[in-house]
Amino acid sequence: MPLTIGTAGHIDHGKTTLVEALTGKNTDRLPQERERGISIDLGYAPLDLPDGRRASVVDVPGHERFVRTMVAGATGIDAFLLVIDANEGARPQTHEHLAILRLLGVERGVVALTKSDLVDGEILELARLEAEELVPGVPVVAVSARTGAGLDELRAALGTVAQERSPDCSATRLYVDRVFSLRGVGTVVTGTLWSGSIGEGDVLRVEPGGREVRVRGVQVHDTPAERADAGQRVAVSLPGVERSELHRGDALVAAGSFRPSYRLDVALDELLEIPARVQVHHGTATAVARVARVGERWAQLRLDEPIVAARDDRVVLRAGTTVGGGRVIDPAPPRHADAERMAAVERGEPVVHAPVRAGELRRIGVEVDGDWAYSQAWVDELRAELERAIDAADPLDPGVSPPSELWADAIVPLLGFERRGAKLYRPGATAELGAREEAARALESSLGLEPVKVEDAALARHLEEQGRLVRLGAGYAVSPEAYRQAVDVLVDGITLAQFRDLLGVGRKTAQLYLERFDADGITRRVGDARVLRRRR
Repeated sequence: MPLTIGTAGHIDHGKTTLVEALTGKNTDRLPQERERGISIDLGYAPLDLPDGRRASVVDVPGHERFVRTMVAGATGIDAFLLVIDANEGARPQTHEHLAILRLLGVERGVVALTKSDLVDGEILELARLEAEELVPGVPVVAVSARTGAGLDELRAALGTVAQERSPDCSATRLYVDRVFSLRGVGTVVTGTLWSGSIGEGDVLRVEPGGREVRVRGVQVHDTPAERADAGQRVAVSLPGVERSELHRGDALVAAGSFRPSYRLDVALDELLEIPARVQVHHGTATAVARVARVGERWAQLRLDEPIVAARDDRVVLRAGTTVGGGRVIDPAPPRHADAERMAAVERGEPVVHAPVRAGELRRIGVEVDGDWAYSQAWVDELRAELERAIDAADPLDPGVSPPSELWADAIVPLLGFERRGAKLYRPGATAELGAREEAARALESSLGLEPVKVEDAALARHLEEQGRLVRLGAGYAVSPEAYRQAVDVLVDGITLAQFRDLLGVGRKTAQLYLERFDADGITRRVGDARVLRRRR
């Protein structure tokens, strides 16, 4: 089964050097990392354990400026490798990284006392005692990446504590931590697969944003795999997607399984003085949030940017430093933060807001009508969300794509929108030029027999629908009068050269007209000539 180990520890305590000694791979891939001698981004390497298992190692930066990156790398790991310089002992990021691991619920791990060959026995023993007090019950191993001392013992300790996770067959969810392009492959994303599996041909959604993508191929540690399972470090190639369209923090999810939310109800781990605004870290995403405390134990996080979360996920809260964390008890709560509702949700009582399959409620003895249960407040919030999206849409096409979740067929008809083709519109909504009216008039005045390049494709399509121009080829347009003039010179069996001369235009222009005539069913190409399909 898959197994992922994440490093932790203060800058310059030797995390990357130790990972290279254990795996043979230098995880500092960026030129600036090698020039400066510090890790800036996440690094990855395969680790062969003594019992034959292969684990994935995520190496994180130790500098205080990159704690956000450390959290992104630590999410989804099964065990930690806390690295402490035997001479320096625990330092500020040692403590903060350890606090983050605890908030993420990562309890198993090993402490490596690095650079042990550079200290005497007394100092090494003091370092060991400090580590045992800092992380009670966790194996502590003295190692030297330079001499190799203790590396076998460290591999054995990691093999002992790194218990394999149970198979997670729930819906696919992968949080993106790196995006890059490869020649001949296209855009590739990497991440730790939180749940489900990914294989070639799968159709997933990128959230937030809702873009549909198809998986071309999957690799696990640079080796092609038919399918990757939850817990594995994977690279996924996505054809037809530009590198700039994906970012760290995005989630690849099974369609209809997870919906981004601007609110999270959280049960706090500790009763801390959490400020009114914090950075929320979840998966590989980070978002600023306002904190609405509810009683002593709960908070509603009101996010500036949506996050894709599920019940029982862990979040870390930071404000300059790590100030707390908690467990998600409702990933899509109503706006009102209510202590009674949160207490009921945490107890597992069926408090329904976002859609829940009726069958799930019936299994716990709650009878409901229909296939889905949901609150009217949630329907109102969804309608308001779509209204905002319509307000931001192009006035020439004032519609939005409907939700694609499994509940969509039951909920969308309740929202009061008109469905036209693949989009939702306000009832009676029509295309409007708005601020484009002046540009439309200027474009019309420039049109004649010679095609004019039109950069605004939506505007050209709208004006054609109104009979104000005719589009030719890819991005060109002529006046309706010019189009009719060109049709009038057609004769049965006309060649490109003959048509060009009769119309008095160049070869390229003549070709654009003839291709449009073919598309309109006026002509049909036979050899080098066009024959008329119908009377004019």
